[in-house]
Amino acid sequence: MTVAAPANSYAAAFDTLTREAPVPAGVQAKRIAGLHRFNALGFPTTKNEDWHYTSVSPIANAGFSLPPERTDEVRAGQLDPYYFRAENWPTAVFVNGRFSPRLSSLKNLPAGVRIETLAASWVTSPSLIDRVGQVATNEGYAFTSLNTAFMYDGAMIEIANGAAVAGAIHLLYVSDAAADGGQTHPRTVVAAGRHSKATVIESYVSLSDAKYLTNAVTEVTLADGANLSHYKIQREGIRSFHVGTIEVRQARDSHYQSFSLAIGAELSRTNVYTTLDGENCGATLNGLYMIGGDQHCDHQTQIIHAQPHCFSRELYKGILDGRSHGVFNGKVYVHPIAQKTDGKQTNKTLLLSDQAKADTKPQLEIFADDVKCTHGATIGQIDQQALFYMKSRGVNSETATKLLTYAFAADVLETIELEPLKVELEKLTLERFTSVRTEEVD
Repeated sequence: MTVAAPANSYAAAFDTLTREAPVPAGVQAKRIAGLHRFNALGFPTTKNEDWHYTSVSPIANAGFSLPPERTDEVRAGQLDPYYFRAENWPTAVFVNGRFSPRLSSLKNLPAGVRIETLAASWVTSPSLIDRVGQVATNEGYAFTSLNTAFMYDGAMIEIANGAAVAGAIHLLYVSDAAADGGQTHPRTVVAAGRHSKATVIESYVSLSDAKYLTNAVTEVTLADGANLSHYKIQREGIRSFHVGTIEVRQARDSHYQSFSLAIGAELSRTNVYTTLDGENCGATLNGLYMIGGDQHCDHQTQIIHAQPHCFSRELYKGILDGRSHGVFNGKVYVHPIAQKTDGKQTNKTLLLSDQAKADTKPQLEIFADDVKCTHGATIGQIDQQALFYMKSRGVNSETATKLLTYAFAADVLETIELEPLKVELEKLTLERFTSVRTEEVD
């Protein structure tokens, strides 16, 4: 597979960003380092083991430019399907990669929470410059390097020591018709203090069928005893491309809970990497991807057990229709020091079409001798016995198939602890597979 040379495709856009979106010298140095590293790495190809089933040539050959800075053309009403207005959660909205104060609601933040936008805080909080890139480094990841080269705006969330935040903090990244042909590289930084507890939602949505690239990077640090629930909802436009990387570093006694939903984009990839770097901490990574047509959706997880007495749990489910292609690659790495590790990983894929394709590769690399680690993967079609049973009770074949599909998805949705979000995603799934109006369900 051949791809366009990164230097030729992105040099002009980088020059434009440098000229039109100046940042302090320390940030610009990180940008330049990111661009140099990206040029050295190039886009990954299918010869790279981690990208073996996913070709990024449609992204590499597109030659995306920078989107316009305008954020005033989106009306609040257009975002109603994506807000959680009834919950009154603090919400930061970014349109085409730029913060929109008009669409955001951050006046009444919960005690112990600080939210800043990167474009504003580069100057007001110089210490932030050193924090960006500490967890998500440029070293081996081309898309992280590309994000660093073009980073300008995004969100920084700090949860104070001992804070217990009710509800959730919502980051809503929006692309509209003006994003057509453009690229955005939002950077999110989340720092959870000692013994804090909070929930963060990242939503990526589109208001049009524009063709664009979202390349997002999120860095998360959990201090001793912190508990963070982190939900990523990807509902990009069907012609768009989405690459999202989440990197987490956990201290002792912390618990990181992740849920990833992917239903949008022509080609999408979500990476969730966490390092359990303290004793007695845990990671729970769950996800659901539902695609059809010619969509391609790739999830890669990596859990590094770097200290003893830690646990990890994973459950990812995929539902594929049409000519879609789903990929799951989950890796659990256990260091020699990480005795008493307890890890379980499961991936299940449901194929609704003879033309749909799934590739799954669970991996365990264990270098400790006192561990409990298991993994399993299944790929199959609708259970014919269950289908026959429903038909024998008077349910027609089409309805029975849709209800069984919803039940397959509902199993993983039940792992969501945030009730308003769970209800919303259950409605979304129900509408997708049963064509039942949510008003009727309510």
